[in-house]
Amino acid sequence: MFRKKQLIHFILAAVIFITADIWIYHTLTSSFDKYVQQRDFNEISLFVQTAPQKEENIPSWLNEVSSIIPGAASLYLSYDFDSGSFVPFASSDDNITLLYEQQRDSEEFKKAMESAYYLETEQISRQYTLTLNGQKVRTGVFVAPIIAENGYEATGTLIIAVPESTSSSYGRLIGTFALLSAIAFMLIAWVVSFSRDPVTGFMVLALFIIVGIFVAFPLIEALRLSFMTDGEFSFDKWALALSPSYIVALWGSLRLGVSTATASTIIGFLIAFLVERTSFKQKRTVSTLATMPVISPPFSLSLSIILLFGNNGLISKQLLNMGNTSIYGLGGLTLVQTISMFPIAFLTISGVLRQIDSTVEDASLDLNASRWQTFKSITFPLTVPGILSAWMLVFTNSLADFANPLLLSGNLRVLSTEAYMMVTGRMNDLGGGAVLSFLLLLPTVSAFLVQRFWVSKKSFVTVTGKPSTTLTELTTAPVRRILTAVAWIILGFILMLYLTIIAGAFVKNWGIDYTFTLANWKAIPDSWDSIVSTLLLALISAPVAGIIAMAAAMLIVRKKFPGKKFLEVLMMTPYAIPGTLIGIAYVIAFNKQPLILVGTGAIIVINYVIRELPVGLENGITALHQIDPSIEESAQDLGADVPTVFKTIVLPLVRPAFLSSMTYTFVRAMTAVSAIIFLISARWYHLTIKILSYSENLRFGLASVLCTVLIAIVLGVFALMNLLVKDDKLTRKTISTR
Repeated sequence: MFRKKQLIHFILAAVIFITADIWIYHTLTSSFDKYVQQRDFNEISLFVQTAPQKEENIPSWLNEVSSIIPGAASLYLSYDFDSGSFVPFASSDDNITLLYEQQRDSEEFKKAMESAYYLETEQISRQYTLTLNGQKVRTGVFVAPIIAENGYEATGTLIIAVPESTSSSYGRLIGTFALLSAIAFMLIAWVVSFSRDPVTGFMVLALFIIVGIFVAFPLIEALRLSFMTDGEFSFDKWALALSPSYIVALWGSLRLGVSTATASTIIGFLIAFLVERTSFKQKRTVSTLATMPVISPPFSLSLSIILLFGNNGLISKQLLNMGNTSIYGLGGLTLVQTISMFPIAFLTISGVLRQIDSTVEDASLDLNASRWQTFKSITFPLTVPGILSAWMLVFTNSLADFANPLLLSGNLRVLSTEAYMMVTGRMNDLGGGAVLSFLLLLPTVSAFLVQRFWVSKKSFVTVTGKPSTTLTELTTAPVRRILTAVAWIILGFILMLYLTIIAGAFVKNWGIDYTFTLANWKAIPDSWDSIVSTLLLALISAPVAGIIAMAAAMLIVRKKFPGKKFLEVLMMTPYAIPGTLIGIAYVIAFNKQPLILVGTGAIIVINYVIRELPVGLENGITALHQIDPSIEESAQDLGADVPTVFKTIVLPLVRPAFLSSMTYTFVRAMTAVSAIIFLISARWYHLTIKILSYSENLRFGLASVLCTVLIAIVLGVFALMNLLVKDDKLTRKTISTR
C-alpha cells in the first residue's frame, strides 16, 4: 500500500518535471519557428532580386523557387499602370492563383499588397491549406515586391506559399522527445518511489521499453497500414484477406504447420533422447549432424531436394526414372521443413532431458518398476514442457517460413507466401501483406495459450539443490539399436543433401554439365565483405539475445509484476510474424525521426535479437520450471540482490538453455533471409542474400560455394565456443546402467 508521503513526493516531482518539459518544448519550437521564418524571409528577399526584366522569362524563373525553398509555389503579379493595381501574370501552381483570387479582398492580403507597393516584404499572419504537388499542406504566405532598376518603384509582386513541413517535422520530433522524456521520468520515479525491489523494477521496465520500441511499435505501424487504402482509412484489405481465396491459404498454412511441428518434435525427441539419456557412444557426432540444417540458408535444402528428387532430379529422374512422382506440394514441403526445423525441437528437448534429476527415476526402478513404466510415468511427463515448447516453436516457425514454400509449395497455397508476394510482387501492397500476416497470429497465439495453460497446471520441478550427477539408462540394447538406426537414417539423408551442396561447388552446371571445375570458388573473394559483415553482426547478436532471454525468463517465471502475461506475449510475437513483414515494418518505423536506424548495422543486430528472442525465452522458461525456487530464495535471504542471483545461480543452472539460445541466435543470424533482405545496405550486406541472388540467377555452383563457406564458418565458431566457454561440469552427467 502506498504511503502518503511517497505519493506526495512522486506527484510533486512529476509536476515539476512535466512543467519544465513543457517549457523546454515551447522554447525550442518557438525559437526554431522564428529561425525558419527568418530564413525563408531572407531567401525570398534574395530570390526576388533575381527577377528577369523580360516578361517571357518570368514563367521559367517562377519554377526555380522550388529549388530555393523545397515544395514552395509562387505567383507573379505585374503592376498595371492604367488601373494602378497588381494583376496575376504567371504562376508555378494554379492553386496559389486560386488562393489569391479567393483572398485578395481580405484584410491580410490588402495589407501585404500595400506593403509590397511601398517596397516592403511581408509575411501574411494567417496560414493556408493548399494542394501542392498533389498533397495538402499547411503553408505560410510571403508577399515580396519586384523592384525596378531605379530602386524607387515596384514593377510587380511575388506571392510565395512556403510549406511548413520543416518546422512541423521539427516540432513533432521535439514533441516526441518531450513525451518520451516525461513517460520515462514517470516510470523511473514510480519504480524508485514504490517498488520494494527497484532492481527488478528497472529490469522489467527495460524489457517493456525494448519490446515496446522494437516489437509493438513496428506492429502498430503495420496495423495502421492494413487499414489504409490510397491514404484513406478503409476496411478493403481486411475484406480481401477474409475472402475464401485467402482462407484456403490459411488452412494450407495450418496443415503444413501441424504436420511439420508434429514430425519435427517426434524426430527431435528421439534423437535428443538417444544423445542425452542412453549410453550411445557417438553423441558429439550425432549432435553436430542434428544441428546441421539450421546452419545453412533455409532454401538450400529445398534446392538440394529439387536437384535430387525434382521433376528432373538426379535420383528421381536419372537413377529411378520416377515420372509420376512429384516432390511439390504438402508432402515435399513437410519433408523439407521437417529437416530444416527439427533441430529446434532437438535443441529444446535436449536441454530439458539433460536437466532431469534421475533420483526420481532411480526410486521408481528401485520399487521394481520396469524401464518402460519409469519412462512413461516419470521421464516423459517431466519432458512435457520441453516437448510443448518445441512443438510450438516449430509450428510458429513453419507458419512464418516463406522461402521453402516459395520453391516447393506447388498447388498448396500458404499464407506466408501469399503475404510475401503481395508485399514484394507486382501488387506491391504493404498493407495487404500486413493483413495476411496478422491472420497468422491467430493460430500462433492459440498454440501459445494452450501450451502455457498446460504447463501452468502441472509441476515439473526436479532440481532441488542436490541434483544427481548421473542419469540412469532407461533403454534396453534392442531399443537403443532401433533408436540408433532411426537416427542414422535421418542424419544420413541430411548428410546426402549437404553433400549435394558441396558437390555442386565443383561442377559446371548441375543437372546439365557435371564437369569438374574450381571456377565457382571465385565467389569467395567477390563476397568477402559480405562474409565479414555477416559473421560480425551474428557474433554481436548471439550473447545479447542470450542474456536478454535468460533475464526475461527469470522475471517471467520467478517474479510477479503487472503486465507479465502481456510482456510474455509481446516477446513471443516476433516468431509468428513473417520475416518479410518484420523487415518492412522496421524500414517504415526506423527510417524516420526519432529513430533513424535503416542502413546501419544496429538495425540488423536488433532484428536478429528480437526475431530469435522467443527461442531463448522458451528454453529459459522450460529450464527454470525444473529448478526449485528455494535455491534462489536462499541466496536472497543471505543478502544477494537480483543481478547477483541471476549471475551466480540462475545463469549457471540454465547454462544448457543459455548456450542453446546463443547457438540458435548465431546460426539464425548467419542464415537469415526474409527480414534482413529489406534491412541490408552497401556497408552491411549479408551472405545469404548473395546466395539467394546466385540461386535466383541459376548460378548454383557459386551459391553452393557460399553455402559451403557459411557452414564451415558456423562449425568453426561452434568449435571455438567450446574452447572458450569452459564446461564447469555443473550440468554434465554420465549414464549409468542397472
